[in-house]
Amino acid sequence: MSTYNFGNGPANFGDPGQIHINHAYPDLPTMMDLAQRLTDTLRAEYPELVSQGEIIQAQFQESAEDGLPPNRGRIRSALDTIAIAASAGTGSLAFTQQLITALGL
Repeated sequence: MSTYNFGNGPANFGDPGQIHINHAYPDLPTMMDLAQRLTDTLRAEYPELVSQGEIIQAQFQESAEDGLPPNRGRIRSALDTIAIAASAGTGSLAFTQQLITALGL
């Protein structure tokens, strides 16, 4: 006898069968701080990737100035470049993963 409840509709499997897909953006100052920490870590670990961190910072700064959401495409592209080059276990990769998760990318 199974204890799993599969009666919650066609897309909700498992127990209790709730799927939550809601990527609420953290506040902009938090994201700007995280981008700054990523750039600082890149300076120490991967100086050749600092420009990618600066792109991310610029997008958040632009968002703060104009009040519009940041350009997710540019941020995603920069994060992908960093993620490809950064080695496992580095601070750069950890900050990159945090930004990807926070932005729901």
